[in-house]
Amino acid sequence: MGTVPEGVYAVQQAMRAAAPYAVVEALRDAVTLHFAIEEMEVLLADYALVALRPVLDPLPPGAPGVTIDGTPAGRCFAAQLTQLDGDRLAHFPVSADGERIGVLRVRFTGPPGAAALDDLAQIATALGHALRGADRITDRYQRARRMARLTLAAEMQWGLLPGCGHQGEGYRLAGQLEPAYEVYGDNFDWTCGPRQLMLSVTDGMGEGMEAALLTTLAITALRNARRSGAGLEEQAGLADEAIYAQYGGGRHVSTLLLGFDATTGHVTMVDAGSPRVLLMRNGRVSEVELDKQLPLGMFGNTAYTEQHLDLAPGDRLIVASDGVYTTRSHAGAEFGGTLRGLVKSTRMQPADEAVRTMIRGLLDFRRGTEVVDDAVVVCLDWTPDTKTG
Repeated sequence: MGTVPEGVYAVQQAMRAAAPYAVVEALRDAVTLHFAIEEMEVLLADYALVALRPVLDPLPPGAPGVTIDGTPAGRCFAAQLTQLDGDRLAHFPVSADGERIGVLRVRFTGPPGAAALDDLAQIATALGHALRGADRITDRYQRARRMARLTLAAEMQWGLLPGCGHQGEGYRLAGQLEPAYEVYGDNFDWTCGPRQLMLSVTDGMGEGMEAALLTTLAITALRNARRSGAGLEEQAGLADEAIYAQYGGGRHVSTLLLGFDATTGHVTMVDAGSPRVLLMRNGRVSEVELDKQLPLGMFGNTAYTEQHLDLAPGDRLIVASDGVYTTRSHAGAEFGGTLRGLVKSTRMQPADEAVRTMIRGLLDFRRGTEVVDDAVVVCLDWTPDTKTG
């Protein structure tokens, strides 16, 4: 294992020593001391993944920031690769464990060498981990990300999320909510291990706070069962009981539960409602046919049954809520008919960018129409290590 360059180590130590709300200033001061730079800014992706917003020189609500599409900073964020803009300005991806967070923008005093670029790329990754930890203590970075005020229901849903991406051993995972600032009943959740994961995609009945409260109960009940060691069938059954106990069958939650083993490629699913699953294999897209079972909370005593699927290396699974499929264009066509082609177009993109492409496609499809339902898209790629299978 190689040694950490002195400048990188000094900057990492400065961020570790800083208070959570002062991490970015500590970064700026340490980078200025150890590298030949003129200025630096940290840009964080907004909730809708359309813009990057500065932290050191924050923008007022409503100001768009740097657009992700068509800019060097945006290309850095989308591709997760260092991007040069001229001979002195560089952008470095800020991420943590496969979750994209933003971009570190640095203007050097002169053309940087390869060693300086490598060092700053390492520092940007360390910044991603620092910011993720800081979010547990301070609201500063979440406020910087917001291009608009979240509704109360959306605040609840974003607070439930485990993150928007993860890269494990042999898999990549990503998800997104839409409309980002006004979502109410749709959500996703996951727990990840070294070579396995469990995830859920939920669609709570109703609108506004009623739907948000219902989904919060469903996700909390599923987590409680999961963290007690329950398998998918038992998780569904216990959540079904909890929701029925609260609403007496008057409200229900459409849910897909999924377990994945990245060593074997084996997938286990419980389909309790409307979320649908698409499989892309070798560039061909098909719907995974599942036996529809009752949504959670309808009767409180439903026995759920697992179904099974074996993936091939390189396969991609897309889970989409009902709000994706039933979205209509201005001409009245449903987005479900367009989705397969859009999924196919993402075959060269990583999971997180594929999700962003699908959400953008959804927004373009329904442009000029009233939004009548919220939506979730989750992408799972099996990327097995050929040495371990």
